[in-house]
Amino acid sequence: MSHRLEAILNEVWIVVAVVGAATVALKSVGPVLLGGKPLPEHLTGVVALLAPALLAALVVTQAVGGDEEIVLDARLAGLGAAVVALLLRAPLLVVVAAAAAATALVRLLT
Repeated sequence: MSHRLEAILNEVWIVVAVVGAATVALKSVGPVLLGGKPLPEHLTGVVALLAPALLAALVVTQAVGGDEEIVLDARLAGLGAAVVALLLRAPLLVVVAAAAAATALVRLLT
């Protein structure tokens, strides 16, 4: 392995370790600051909405995100198929399979 590749891999592992440590630190701050007390009522609604908002942002950026531009391609068809499957209350495995099949079909046809 070249020295440059080893240096890059070492940098990547350092970043992974730092991000992991920061995650643990951030997750421990809440319980330490609250000390077993319940979360204030006005924050409960905000916290409940954080996970769905973050998930929606990740899905949108992965579905239509490109290099500093919006890209409308086969991924959007897969997202549409997943939404339809979710609306039909399909199991998660079926949702993923429908999205993959729709994406593959659009890529095959284009």
